[in-house]
Amino acid sequence: MPVLASARYGKDNVRVYKVQKDEKTGVQSVTEMTVCCLLEGEIETSYTAADNSVVVATDSIKNTIYIKAKEHPVNPPELYAAHLGRHFISTYSHITTAHIKLVVHRWTRMTVDGAPHPHSFYRDSEEKRLVEATVSRSSGIALRSGIVGLSVLKSTGSAFHGFVRDEYTTLPEVWDRILSTDIDCSWTWKTFGGVEAVEKGVERFDQAYEKARAILMRTFANDYSASVQNTMYKMAEEILDVVPEVDRVSLSLPNKHYWEIDLSWHKGLKNTGKDAEVFAPQTNPNGLIKCEVARDERTVAIR
Repeated sequence: MPVLASARYGKDNVRVYKVQKDEKTGVQSVTEMTVCCLLEGEIETSYTAADNSVVVATDSIKNTIYIKAKEHPVNPPELYAAHLGRHFISTYSHITTAHIKLVVHRWTRMTVDGAPHPHSFYRDSEEKRLVEATVSRSSGIALRSGIVGLSVLKSTGSAFHGFVRDEYTTLPEVWDRILSTDIDCSWTWKTFGGVEAVEKGVERFDQAYEKARAILMRTFANDYSASVQNTMYKMAEEILDVVPEVDRVSLSLPNKHYWEIDLSWHKGLKNTGKDAEVFAPQTNPNGLIKCEVARDERTVAIR
């Protein structure tokens, strides 16, 4: 006889925009998010016995997302996610866990005539800030923060050689190449006991985001990359070093290729090797490199 192994439901792709107004200065700040909220608990009979009495309507979940954005700060997003998740497990006794995912879209304040504009912004990239929260009555609040779609490129300072060569290999070894990727990076926090623990020292979340973003760009730019694998490990290693409340760092980097174009057929035009200046950007296929770097528990115990 079949059994329901697991189930969760809720509302996805809820778009939220909030304006924060400083009445004294007239300066405004804006936050735009896409929210997903899924609930777990004693909801089996809604699937197996057509019992809707255990269902919090997804439209009600959507309305709650807006109301909690009005009642609470949405920055840092980790705090808003904790408040939103706590609402569901404290309001509905049969709901045991709320899964919250926030994607924060990037708006950057304009500089006009050399001064920050009080209420105008522009989209300078498709980079997004990510927060995932699992708020559980039994095990507290698990938070994962991150950066998605940080597009970077450097025109030199990368190599790739010494890899396995066999009858399947056509890729030449290179000691100087273009390196381009879209960095997806997340860091998992040590579990919080409740919203109050998240609120205490809440500045940690924005600080970690700014530090991680700076580390990603600085390491990408300055590291003479022997491989994407080695560069991404250095990124994760430094994030763990500067954010002690983080347990592990995950990275996913596609290797976006730029191939040399041999133009020698046209009047002997040199455009390969050290003479390469014009390249053909590739869309796919592409390399995809992933890793997760965690703290050595033996090292943590010694501290």
